Amino acid sequence: MSFESTFVDVVGTDPVVQGLAGGLFIALLNALGATVVLVWRDPSRKWLDGSLGFAAGVMVSASYTSLLVPGIEFAADPAYRGLGLGPVELRGIVPVLIGFALGVALLDSGDRWAHKLSFLVSSRLTETDSASQEHDPRLTSVLLFTLAITIHNMPEALAVGVGFGSGDVAEGLSLMLAIGIQNVPEGLAVSVAAVNAGLGRRWYATVAGVRAGLVEVPLAVVGAWAVVVAAPLLPYAMGFAAGGMLYVIVDDIVPSTQEHGHGRVASLGLMLGAAVMLTLDVVLG
Repeated sequence: MSFESTFVDVVGTDPVVQGLAGGLFIALLNALGATVVLVWRDPSRKWLDGSLGFAAGVMVSASYTSLLVPGIEFAADPAYRGLGLGPVELRGIVPVLIGFALGVALLDSGDRWAHKLSFLVSSRLTETDSASQEHDPRLTSVLLFTLAITIHNMPEALAVGVGFGSGDVAEGLSLMLAIGIQNVPEGLAVSVAAVNAGLGRRWYATVAGVRAGLVEVPLAVVGAWAVVVAAPLLPYAMGFAAGGMLYVIVDDIVPSTQEHGHGRVASLGLMLGAAVMLTLDVVLG
């Protein structure tokens, strides 16, 4: 019995329920990564950079093989009835590019709001601790990092939901597994950042990591539901998820892995992550 048939036997054939299962799976692996800090007390910066490079590689490969290319093929199919712009029907690569641009724009806005919110929170903390002078600026960094990872989880969750919503269970499973795997180092990175900021009790650092993954479950369901309800939106949704993920890679993950002199390790991790996603796509597809 194949993994795909086993998944369908357990979860059922409803794409929205499959999206829910996928969202729960990737959130669970995010939480698993966050709790690793309880047993691995001091992971090296080199290891973290390599694992985040791996996560970036998975996302790069998934963006192209499981989102952009299938989205273009879907919108180019003669049976596709695209949205109209006056007398012009949007087909082929156009819907994917529109979704791609919207995904980039949303993540760019999200990053700016994360910085503003982090500034407001850190200002309140500074006011509260002004008398004792106990405020640690590293806490601001943790707040910003946690907000950023939470925002960056959004396109990943949408990608899983869209994958199942498309009706291609194999595509949804490959996205679910790949994004779930790369969520482990992301969850660990959030918890390590909290511990390094001196938050004290490790359970608090774990909660910080778990919290970053909670957004994924509802968004995976929304992604699957939106595609099921409005099939013409599928290529837009695929482009949107891909644009968001690629923005995260270029703007956040890759630069952060190059800051501590471990660029080669991070690059090798990225290559490995891309190979793993390609393998999953071929095996499951």
